Amino acid sequence: INELIQKRQLLEAFASIKYLEDETIAERDAEKYKDNPQEFVRKSKDVDLLYNSITNMIQSIVVGTLEQPTVEDTMLNSLVTLIAHEEAAHPNTGNTAGPGSDLLGTPRKWREEWREAINESARKRVQRVPMASNKEESFWLDLHLGFLQKQLSEDLLKIKLSVKKCYPEEYQVCDMYVEAFHNAVASHLQDLSQRPLEFNELYTLLDWVANIYRSELFLGHPDLKPEVKTENLSLLLTPADWDKLKNDYITLAKGKIKSYFGNILRLEVTEKWEKEVHPEVKENLYHSSLSFDIQTIIGEHMKISGAISRSLGTKMLELCLAELHEFVPRFGEEFVAWSTAQDSPVFAPYFTAYINSFHDLVSGLERVFKVNTEELQKILATLTRNFTNIFLNKLRTKAQPLLKKILTKDWILVTERPDSLASAVSQFSEHLQHMREPMGQELLRDVHKYVVREYIMQVIKPRRKMNGETRQQVSEKMNQEARILNNTLIGQGSDSDWLLPAIHHIANIIGEKKTDKIKEYVKELCQDYPDIR
Repeated sequence: INELIQKRQLLEAFASIKYLEDETIAERDAEKYKDNPQEFVRKSKDVDLLYNSITNMIQSIVVGTLEQPTVEDTMLNSLVTLIAHEEAAHPNTGNTAGPGSDLLGTPRKWREEWREAINESARKRVQRVPMASNKEESFWLDLHLGFLQKQLSEDLLKIKLSVKKCYPEEYQVCDMYVEAFHNAVASHLQDLSQRPLEFNELYTLLDWVANIYRSELFLGHPDLKPEVKTENLSLLLTPADWDKLKNDYITLAKGKIKSYFGNILRLEVTEKWEKEVHPEVKENLYHSSLSFDIQTIIGEHMKISGAISRSLGTKMLELCLAELHEFVPRFGEEFVAWSTAQDSPVFAPYFTAYINSFHDLVSGLERVFKVNTEELQKILATLTRNFTNIFLNKLRTKAQPLLKKILTKDWILVTERPDSLASAVSQFSEHLQHMREPMGQELLRDVHKYVVREYIMQVIKPRRKMNGETRQQVSEKMNQEARILNNTLIGQGSDSDWLLPAIHHIANIIGEKKTDKIKEYVKELCQDYPDIR
């Protein structure tokens, strides 16, 4: 009988064991072993061992079904017949052998053994999928899940096309295998989830579970339908394990986002400020990639996280905004430190570009991500004030030496070019035409007002007396400088027309000899600027 079992002639072996079993039962019932109970025990044990050998062979055949290149139809058909014969020979009456009793005549439950063999087959198939260590291959988890997906897809297709037809419908063989593989994968993923995974590995695992496993890329593939059904499958990971993965992912994402924002700052410093690369002009506005880069980082991470679950996408957006609120002041500190440490020709262009970028950032976050930017706007308002103060201080630093020369001997003798002041101011003001409104216009008004006010303050300071000829020279020089200065600023977009006559009024008063005419000029000055009184 053992030889028949080893040759997988299981129907013949079962018939022989059943004959031996029936014979032993008949002899027991005839009390043949009354005086020799040991002989009965021996024969009962022989029957049990032989049945166990068939059980082991059933398991071996089922586990080996997917191992072989082709399915042995005859063997599986024989297996189904064997199980049917055993169930008919040992009807399940509900009575099971108690402790210490013999197993003769009791059901061998080979259909259950068949099911367990399918589970064991699935476990082995999953466990044998190649998996490199993270030291050998940085994308080890992507590769491993790819191999797992490929092998199980091939196995399920083989079951659908070749294994299913060997079993009666009642066996629901496809459902059995799908559930077995599902449970094996779930157990395997639970083990993987307990490892100390890195950020990209956590994403790979979350994405595979959420977006690949049941999709057309795997279990939902058209080739596997309709036999492979996913509707009634349990969760791959327990809610607790799933939440742990998501929380770990968000925890590690914090460092990643901080690093990405840090890279933006590093590139601004090394590739733009230090190399003094002028910002691009788009639609007549200075352009910085700052807003775009920040929104791209937020958008990409929110998109991939939201594809895993809506709640994860929301958490990622909240994290990105929190990191942004920390990054913006840090960015501001670096720009302030750099701009105050040196007199760079690209300061004013980048000051303008960043103000534009701040506006784009706020509007983009509100429009695309539908977030409340109130806190961010407060942070950016502080930065804008700091940047603007530096801009105005640098302007004053350039303009003051030239303003202080007004009415000095060298100035009167025309050793200074008449456009020197306008040129110095223009180094800053010319960039404001590339700043987004209304701030560009507001700042240009402030510059225009500052220069005219400072010019007049220099002129009206107590000085030594000048003769008529000198006064005429001063008047002409002032009118010439005023025209150049005003034309320059108006040409750059200033709408402060009310400032245009101010210096000319003072110049006319200084250059006039006749008292009546002077009174007339003073009257005109007071009409244009009533608060001068």
